[in-house]
Amino acid sequence: MTPDSGHLLLMLRDLFDNSVLWWGLAACGVAQLSKLFVEYAVHGRWRPAVLLETGGMPSSHAALMTGTAAAIGWYEGFQSPLFALAAAVSFVVLYDASGVRRAAGLTAARVNQLPASLWSQEGSNPEPASVGGSHWPLKENLGHTRREVLIGSLIGPAVALTGLALVGSPLHLVQLLTQTAAPIPLSLG
Repeated sequence: MTPDSGHLLLMLRDLFDNSVLWWGLAACGVAQLSKLFVEYAVHGRWRPAVLLETGGMPSSHAALMTGTAAAIGWYEGFQSPLFALAAAVSFVVLYDASGVRRAAGLTAARVNQLPASLWSQEGSNPEPASVGGSHWPLKENLGHTRREVLIGSLIGPAVALTGLALVGSPLHLVQLLTQTAAPIPLSLG
């Protein structure tokens, strides 16, 4: 093993021991996965494509940010400047999700209602939504309602703080699982 590979292994170990990162991502994943069940409950259809889409109930961006901020508060203290920074960035993301991104989605919905004939006029430059005279609808579900952001922002700390309190880091979880899965030595004496 070269010194560089040893350093790489230490970096990977540190990455997998970063509870703040992994529980923030887990909160995002739980929120994104729950969209599948919300889609089924509300619309009566099983549509796995929602797992890769933005927008909708709940906001996975909100869960990611509030889960990460809560985990930073857990480790660094809720009075720390780092937690204050994480909370401030979270507020910006939450505001943008229900404000700017939502407004962009509503604008896209209005543009999509325009007649297709507007997109194929002679002598005009094709717009991003128009290629070869055919109209491609703009994505409308970009942002979130305040309720979607609120639910996502509650999922974040619920997942992250529960995970930190009960499990710790993914590295710690792997160590626990390998200890319990290890064969029990037989004593011959």
